[in-house]
Amino acid sequence: NGMHVFGATLLAAAAALVVAAYFSVSRVEVDGTTEVAALVVLAAGALAGMQQLKLASAVIGVTALLLVEKSRLHAMVARIDDASLRAGIRFAVMAVVILPLLPAGPYGPLGGIRPRQLWALVLFFSGLSFAGYIARRIAGARRGYSIAGILGGIVSSTNVAFTFARLSRSDADSGQSLALGVIGACAVMYVRVLVSTAVLNAAVVLPLLLYFAAPFLAAGLFSLWGARKYHDTATPEKAPANPLQFSAALQMAVLFQIVLFVVRWAQGAWGQTGVLVSAGVFGLTDMDALVVSMAKDAAGRLAPAVIAEAIAVGALSNTLLKLAIGVAFGRARFRRFVAAGLAVVAVVSAVSLAWLR
Repeated sequence: NGMHVFGATLLAAAAALVVAAYFSVSRVEVDGTTEVAALVVLAAGALAGMQQLKLASAVIGVTALLLVEKSRLHAMVARIDDASLRAGIRFAVMAVVILPLLPAGPYGPLGGIRPRQLWALVLFFSGLSFAGYIARRIAGARRGYSIAGILGGIVSSTNVAFTFARLSRSDADSGQSLALGVIGACAVMYVRVLVSTAVLNAAVVLPLLLYFAAPFLAAGLFSLWGARKYHDTATPEKAPANPLQFSAALQMAVLFQIVLFVVRWAQGAWGQTGVLVSAGVFGLTDMDALVVSMAKDAAGRLAPAVIAEAIAVGALSNTLLKLAIGVAFGRARFRRFVAAGLAVVAVVSAVSLAWLR
């Protein structure tokens, strides 16, 4: 007991010296890094004295790493703007506060509504879109339309098609670069859908990969060829909107549930044909909702091959939608270039569906 009192007294005295040193230095410079590190060392020493050697070693190792990377951490924090900070806090509230409060369900007909599961899916896709948003901001506007389109495809390839088609009206000279951005976003869509499917239902990934391989290669090779032939010097006018908005999350949840109900009803009414038709229709609206309804909700009622085919049909209809947007809203070289590129991707996708069915 005497040694414990001695150790506690020694730690208290050392901590008091650290605090006094901070108050003295803070009159000139407000920076508590050294003092906090000193307190951490004292705490690690106390842990080691209590035979918690692994925990003490881990604390010292992490602290040393943070001190070595201090300048990089400061630079990273400095790049976080108010919008990104607010989005991160919103996501934390949506995940830590709202999700646990939601009931599990199900409630209602046609398989019912499962609020907690539905909200978890919304969080997953919102987080995936937010990752694309952060990547777009890190890359910056200097990267040009092509890279902006590819990164924007992580958020929404359809939004990229619509935005770049409108930009082609005011920036006709950058038509090829804008079109390359749309085609690149289309290629990224296949990757995004594959990643989402792998998380929701890994059994569907292999058959879906067979459907996606050819159109992905077509979009990727077309983008690569265009990037080498046309120099992309233009820069986007503004970054995409932050996808982590509470209202957007609610809209996504409602859309997901509507798609789930319709697909369940179509399967009950018309079987596999109804599933494929509904997949083609919902591919025109939201690929994320289609992936949820197929890979997650229909996993116990449909074979993986049927689910993969339905998602591939939705991806084909989504590509045709982007082609129609480019032709309807684009101008001059953008219209011709994006029509040619997306037509190739759509034809290859249709051939893959016909060949593998």
